[in-house]
Amino acid sequence: MGKAVTDDSDAAHPVLLSSLGWSDFFEDQLEPHEAGLAPHRIATVHRARLTAISQTGPVELTLPVHSQTGDFAVGDWVLADHQTQLLHRRLIRKTVLERRTEGSKTPQLAGANVDTLFIVTSCNADFNPARLERYLALANEAGTNPVILLTKADTVADARAYEQQSLALQHGLAVVILNPLSRDAAGALAPWCGVGQTVALVGSSGVGKSTLVNTLAGPTQELAQQTGGIREHDAKGRHTTTSRSLHAIAGGGWVIDTPGMRTLRVSDAASGIEILFAEITELAPLCRFSDCTHAHEPGCAVRGAVAAGVLDPERLTRWRKLVEESSNQTSGRSGPRGGSATAGRSKRR
Repeated sequence: MGKAVTDDSDAAHPVLLSSLGWSDFFEDQLEPHEAGLAPHRIATVHRARLTAISQTGPVELTLPVHSQTGDFAVGDWVLADHQTQLLHRRLIRKTVLERRTEGSKTPQLAGANVDTLFIVTSCNADFNPARLERYLALANEAGTNPVILLTKADTVADARAYEQQSLALQHGLAVVILNPLSRDAAGALAPWCGVGQTVALVGSSGVGKSTLVNTLAGPTQELAQQTGGIREHDAKGRHTTTSRSLHAIAGGGWVIDTPGMRTLRVSDAASGIEILFAEITELAPLCRFSDCTHAHEPGCAVRGAVAAGVLDPERLTRWRKLVEESSNQTSGRSGPRGGSATAGRSKRR
């Protein structure tokens, strides 16, 4: 991994809060009586302790009574006493990445206040449109800007085919083909890695996430992130990142690396799914019934588009699966939020 914010060498170089990702969004949350508290950004979350970085450098925070580290995510902004380092409160998050793993009832915090989510996949057996759609739904729901990064392009005859498949997944999606080991990789990602910007990387193990983090950190890194190979027969890699942490990158931004994950449960992501499947979202108001499931109802504009060859039937199948999964994983909700009635349309009785 790149130079960790917990290195003592950082303490000798005070930094502007804006370079850590501070903005008016967080400034506006400060109360007059909190003038004696200093903003800190969470750098690592451990079972029993938190580390953070402030304008004066890295610190270990003291948790108040009845608080637990599981309430915080890497990238969070908190207010703490600048002398005792006692944590006072967490500020409202601008964005938050939450993932649900199979068998888990509680979402797992993957990162907070992330501006761009790099979804890393490779041009081999790891490339899976359905899984990429899950990551995109996660990014959309979190409020982050998703960018798909295609690695291992040198292993296939035509990487552009993977690029075209990726571009078709969501309107306006940015897709970048790169070699994580190349010097050009950092330059290709510079638009999203400027001063004060925070990016996070997600994807399966073995697709080059750790290598890419090392490349973004630049040649001055002091502690390189371990990298591992992949099993050639199924393109599955070994887990080399086992925890989340915030790291400075050469462009002046910050990166949160996350452990590799091959399964991702979608929950409470109705709006993220609407953005992802915009072609279905835009057709839905044209259906005869406002609560149309696009499965069997007469006058369904979505199924009509499939029949006309305008809409990919596989996209509709995957949309239905994600909507059902999101609804089932969300307590107190009977269906997707996108099913509100539109004036002039009837509802089945």
